Amino acid sequence: MAADEHLFIVAYDIASQKRWRRLFRVMHGYGAWLQLSVFQCRMSRRRLAELKTACAEVINHDQDHVLILDLGPADTVKPRVESLGKSFEPVAREPIIV
Repeated sequence: MAADEHLFIVAYDIASQKRWRRLFRVMHGYGAWLQLSVFQCRMSRRRLAELKTACAEVINHDQDHVLILDLGPADTVKPRVESLGKSFEPVAREPIIV
C-alpha cells in the first residue's frame, strides 16, 4: 500500500470564515498542517478521491479555491523546499488506527 501513496501539498483560499473552519477540520483528517491554509498529505489514490469529495462538499465552487499539488511517490520523492523560520519535514508514513 505504501508504494501507492503520493505526497501532496493542499492549499486553499476560502471566502467565508465558516467554510474555512469546516475545511480546516476536514484537512486535519488527511494530512499535516504546515501553514494557515496549507497542508502536507501522504495519500493513496483512494484517500485522494475521499479528500476531493470531502472538500467539494464544504466549498462554494463559485467563491472558493482548493489547489492540490502532487509531488510524486511518497517513498521516493525528495521535495526541494526552502523554509525560512520553522523547519519543513516531509510527512512520514504512520499507522492509522480505525
